[in-house]
Amino acid sequence: MARSDEQNRAASARSRENLLQAAIEVFAERGVAGASVAEITTRAGVAQGLVSYHFGGKEQLVAAVIDRWFETVLGFAHSTGTPDEILAAIIDDALRATAYAVPLQRVIIAIQQQPATHRLFAESEERHAEGATAAEDAVRAVFRARGASDPALEEIMLRSTLEGVFVKYSVFGDTYPLEAARRWVHARYGLPEPTAPLRPELAAPEGEPRPRASGAAV
Repeated sequence: MARSDEQNRAASARSRENLLQAAIEVFAERGVAGASVAEITTRAGVAQGLVSYHFGGKEQLVAAVIDRWFETVLGFAHSTGTPDEILAAIIDDALRATAYAVPLQRVIIAIQQQPATHRLFAESEERHAEGATAAEDAVRAVFRARGASDPALEEIMLRSTLEGVFVKYSVFGDTYPLEAARRWVHARYGLPEPTAPLRPELAAPEGEPRPRASGAAV
């Protein structure tokens, strides 16, 4: 029986998403330069020609991975509640994404820093310029409502802090004290201490934290 147009669209969307997720995994393991289209399509379980069909080529696939990261992080600023509740949600959403999306975070760090791919990051940033400005303004409005004297600088420093955490967690994995860092950020802004962990399945480390690169998931 022939598939309907809706079934074809659903199958096409699944194959595109499978390719995107496989690309994130392979890029995280081998780097963008070391990853081949053949390995990505094998990991995704699809025909090699589907990279060209869905994305146009490897460079466009890299761009799609960067777009996925922007789509994820730009959603953090759109919470509801009191200014304190919104700020706590922004912090927790960012750190939760850090905890669960290590491969994507590692890929983005590498793409940002490598001359060969920095251009692709800048181009994606331009595509998401309107959303980025809206997200910045939303966070600045939260700081303004909390009485900050310089909401723009507060937003920049919060973003710098959270990005620093995700860089460190990407390097050190579960040896990095993510929950303790989360409590520190909450305390820095006078927010209530979190009651539920970001990753309930992860046991709290014993003793003083000692971040080590050997503890990073690969």
